[in-house]
Amino acid sequence: MIVRGLTTCANGMLALMDAHDNTANNLANVNTVGFKKGSLRFKDVMQSAVYTQAKSVLRSNDSRYLGSVSMGAEALRYTHDFSQGALTKTDNPYDLAIEGDGFFKVENVDGKRSYTRNGSFVVNNDDYLVTKQGEYVLDVRNKRIRMVPEDLDPDLVRDKVQVIVGENGNIEFNAGNQKFPLQTIGMWDFSDKDDLFEISDTRFVPKDIDNNPELKAEKFCIQQGMLELSNSNVIREMISTINTTRNYESLAKIVTTNNEMLNSAVSLGRIRS
Repeated sequence: MIVRGLTTCANGMLALMDAHDNTANNLANVNTVGFKKGSLRFKDVMQSAVYTQAKSVLRSNDSRYLGSVSMGAEALRYTHDFSQGALTKTDNPYDLAIEGDGFFKVENVDGKRSYTRNGSFVVNNDDYLVTKQGEYVLDVRNKRIRMVPEDLDPDLVRDKVQVIVGENGNIEFNAGNQKFPLQTIGMWDFSDKDDLFEISDTRFVPKDIDNNPELKAEKFCIQQGMLELSNSNVIREMISTINTTRNYESLAKIVTTNNEMLNSAVSLGRIRS
């Protein structure tokens, strides 16, 4: 029983360490635009059957099943909470926030694509809409978005340019009295968000694109001049940290007590021998 108790506590302490690391990551990204907090799902390591054994008046053994005892827990799966984060106003025309479902699709220079809720964009020297890491934002046809009409020299009207992004993602380029419709920002979603794998703090890719293909998002509204903040809550994460620490300390005390009992049992056995 003592060894079983030590094993159970060790498994529980390892699980709490994983939970603490997850909470620390959520706290570290409370100010990261578009961040989605993570959570861990746990499972029992093993269920151990428990029996009682009693001797009857005929001195025959009679075992009776009492139930099972968990041998601790371990992290089963890491998932993300994709609930809506608060929106903050920036008045930057290239800052875009998603209200509702969906992701922006971005593409790096190597052609690898990922999905993000971080709409903090800029326009590069070639007039393409990109992330601050230099990844290209894609439109509904998976083409890179150029923020200037092809037949217009932006240097001639740079002081009179106004870019308008509609709630449905349509981009309009206004130069003086002229209006030029541009591309439409692609908005994508997935039926199984638990299948999404985080490749950075705000970018995701599906683990199984064949069974969980991208879908065109439907219930969304793009807000220009705004950004979606992290949905990680400082107070809740701090409370989680405190609870995890207390549980870890409790298990550590049990380990110490069981270790002392085990040492006493070993010493007693030596004396009797």
